[in-house]
Amino acid sequence: MVTLQPPTHDELVDRATKLVPLLRDHAQWTDENRRLHEETIEALAAAGVFKMRIPARYGGYECDTRTVVDVAAELGRGDGAVGWIASVWWIPGWMVGMFPDAVQDEVYTTENVRVCGTLSPTAMAAKAPGGYVVNGQWGFISGALHSHWQVAIAVTPNASGEMEPIVALIPMADLGIVDDWNTTGLRGSGSVTTVAEDVFVPAERTLPLMALLTNQSASVLNADIDMYRAPLAALASACSVGNVVGMARAAWDCFTDRMPGRKITYTDYTDQREATMTHLQVAEARVAIDEAAFHAYRVADLVDAKVADHSEWSTEDRALARIAMGATCKRALEAVDALYVGSGGSAIFSSVPIQRTWRDLHALTQHALNTPHILYEIYGRVLCGLAPNTQFF
Repeated sequence: MVTLQPPTHDELVDRATKLVPLLRDHAQWTDENRRLHEETIEALAAAGVFKMRIPARYGGYECDTRTVVDVAAELGRGDGAVGWIASVWWIPGWMVGMFPDAVQDEVYTTENVRVCGTLSPTAMAAKAPGGYVVNGQWGFISGALHSHWQVAIAVTPNASGEMEPIVALIPMADLGIVDDWNTTGLRGSGSVTTVAEDVFVPAERTLPLMALLTNQSASVLNADIDMYRAPLAALASACSVGNVVGMARAAWDCFTDRMPGRKITYTDYTDQREATMTHLQVAEARVAIDEAAFHAYRVADLVDAKVADHSEWSTEDRALARIAMGATCKRALEAVDALYVGSGGSAIFSSVPIQRTWRDLHALTQHALNTPHILYEIYGRVLCGLAPNTQFF
């Protein structure tokens, strides 16, 4: 049993802040090579990022979501692709804690273990003695190139012959990789396709997907741990919003660093700071960044408050967790778009970081779980007294 005192919120945030220069130094390499730099992986491990959502009995920190948001914001301020992958690892890593305790023992024997995953059921699972044989593939697997395990969804016939999805925990060594991540944004996330060919998965390393979505844990030892009391959808939002805020702050840093003395071509402005249009752009951007942070903290504080008092999650609570992600993304997009437009023609060069932040944030908000108009519709349906029209709730 591990009994070491975990680092505090402030200590973890300070460690993440100190990583920002390193992440920025490697950001262009990461973007061009479509994967994280090994020094980045080592630095994240040293900072304790991979332990934040792991049970204390395995040396983890069991961090609350407010800490996750603040750490992710600093990682995203350094490099949005890094912040994205860290957020992704926290979510499937949390899913591992819903499996039987013996399965967790197997996964967490690896120091700084990293688990990638998806909720898309794009594979088949055939029942076999002692488990399932899985065949299929999964796209958009962020962090797969640096992961040890994957949470994968496959469909299998139930007792009545109907197809139902199951969650399978598979070692990355059992999966193939298709190097198909050639994109305009979040290139550094290396979100490749993974492939299973006749992969046997023991029954104990599977769960019904609906059990995961309805918080029906197979773990005995995690029953009293706060971070396993939140619904998956709310937790996923809370783990993801910080990076979005951080990316908006990264765009602000880049814009304000370049602003003094920068001319506005074909005008008489020799310093961008003197232009009225700049005043409007920075004001709009700063307000939008602050509003994005408000919504990010709103979902984090909602999750932390409800798990602390063990209260039930109402439909309205769940909808609020989803819309907080949508509103955070919407406001961050507004900020980054304004700052990118205000950066002029020189901002299109790969050596200017704001173009990468702009591309990465637009890619992030294309993800179906983060797209503002989808999340606004879900929230609006609930406000109108209708069903949310999604199982991820």
